Parts: sequence; structure tokens; C-alpha cells
Amino acid sequence: MATALYCAAMTIPGPNYVYWGGSSLYINLTSRCSAACTFCLREDGWVVYGYDLRLRASEEPEAADVIEALERAFLDGAPDEVVFTGLGEPTLRLDVMLQVIDWLRTRRLPSRLDTNGHAALLHPGRDVVGELAAAGLVAASVSLNAHDEATYDLLSRPIFTHAYRAVVRFIREAVDAGIRVTASIVEDPEIDVAAAAAIAADLGAAFRVRRRVPLGTQPDRLPRSDDSGQGFDSAQAGAAVVEGSSG
Repeated sequence: MATALYCAAMTIPGPNYVYWGGSSLYINLTSRCSAACTFCLREDGWVVYGYDLRLRASEEPEAADVIEALERAFLDGAPDEVVFTGLGEPTLRLDVMLQVIDWLRTRRLPSRLDTNGHAALLHPGRDVVGELAAAGLVAASVSLNAHDEATYDLLSRPIFTHAYRAVVRFIREAVDAGIRVTASIVEDPEIDVAAAAAIAADLGAAFRVRRRVPLGTQPDRLPRSDDSGQGFDSAQAGAAVVEGSSG
């Protein structure tokens, strides 16, 4: 099993479409996001696990680019899972993601999505959760990020009105579709943890509190956890958090 170990001084220049973190392989589709979370790692740079993850619009990959990068990475060993994450919102590249999920499914490799849950707002008129489930997505880690809409807007700063409602709906629909869902929040005094946990339980999702790490901590040295993202939740607008966390 391949495990990438990098020191802070070693950076693999971009564009990087896949990168190792422990025994998991992460897919980086975009640097764009529909939120600007107060705990975002992007405020501190773009290097994660020694990889420069910044993607300009012209560098965003198509499905063939990702599959080629995955095949090269598989030469180092089979991952425990493949996670759609990075420092942007993966569902912005929904069609690319669906193609890669299906490709992974045919090779019996489990896939997970780390997401802010805005997919229905990003793709109005589409049954995004249904499409993800049909393609073969196994798990999703969703940034619930708060116990109510006002706190969510304060911490996540979404571009959409009523984004919190979309997040809750995404979690509910994903659970109903048979996707294994973890709803997460970041450790923050503004959040009522018990209330957020109750919301997750009511939706049928697992729940996780991600411990906040001050900005300035080298993200390429952050330890990875087994759920809800990259030890920190980079797909959740690059949350500067570690396990306590995931795309």
C-alpha cells in the first residue's frame, strides 16, 4: 500500500489532479467553490500533503485526465478509497466526477465525495444525488457546518441564499439513496454541537466534530483521518481542521 510522506520543504508543483494522503487517493477537480468558509485552508496557501492543489480554470481536468492520473498513481499500489475533494467544491465539475465514479465502480474501487452540499443549487433541475448514486458513489462527507441557517451563513459565507436548506436536503436525499453519509461541523464556539448532532441523527447521517487547527499550520503536515476529508476537510472549502474530520 502506497503512503506518501512529504516534508514541508518538498512541494510537487501543479497542476495535480490526484494526490496521496495516507492510504487514500484524493482527486482534485477544481479550485472554485460556492462558499468562503472562515476556517478555509486556502487562506493559508494551496499545498496539501506536499502537493500544490491550485487549479486555474484552464487547468481543470476532464475525466480522461483524471483517469490517466489515477492509473499512474495505481502503480504505487491500490488505495483504500478514492476521494473527490481538493481545495474547491467537486460538484462544480459534476459531469467529470460522474464519469470517474463510474470508472472506479467498474474496477471495484470505493469512492467518497467531500462536499459542501450545494450541488442542487449549482445544478438546478438535475437530480444530483440520484445521479451520484447511479454512478456508484459509496460515501459522502457533507459540511453541515452549523446548527442553524444564521450560524451557517456566518461561518460558511455561501454565495447562495438559503444554502443551509440545500445542505440539509442533500444529506437527507443521499441517506435515502443508500449513500453512506457523515455530516460534519468544525469546532467553533458559535456552533451548538448537540443541536447539530441531533440534526444529523434526524437525517440518518453519522456525525462528526472536526477539531480546528489555527491557520498557519502547514497543511502538508496535517494528519489524515478516516472520514470527512483529508484530516482537514479540504473539499469543505478547505477547512483548517484535523481529525476529532474530509472531500
